[in-house]
Amino acid sequence: MKNIILALMLFATPIWAVEPDELLADPALEARAQDLDEEIRCVQCVSETIASSNADWAKDARIMVRSLLIEGQSDEEVLEFFAERYGDVALMRPRRAGVNLLLWYAGPIMLLFGAFGAWFYVRRRSQEIQPEALSTDEEKRLKSLLDD
Repeated sequence: MKNIILALMLFATPIWAVEPDELLADPALEARAQDLDEEIRCVQCVSETIASSNADWAKDARIMVRSLLIEGQSDEEVLEFFAERYGDVALMRPRRAGVNLLLWYAGPIMLLFGAFGAWFYVRRRSQEIQPEALSTDEEKRLKSLLDD
């Protein structure tokens, strides 16, 4: 019974939202369009690509991708078209320019700061733990206690 439920769940998920009326006759252009559909984010759903979204906006975006390809635009020009109109949020992989540099490099920079801070803390802590040398009176007292 569990296997049947699992199989039904797998088949119930929308794997591909492209409808038959959206497909291009040229297989090469359609392959490019499908690749681009995976690169463009649905601005209504935000967490999905336009390839997997069933939203009206995603359907319009898929149609727009195909019409731009029919006009002869390159893949970069199609991505630029969506980025100009909707911002970098429309791209699944934002460009490495401008403010996005902060997003791309903030993680590694913070990791380096954290590693440096941890190294500095451990180094300073190990220097504070160093015991002081015993005075001669303390050494005599310790020796007498150990000899007893």
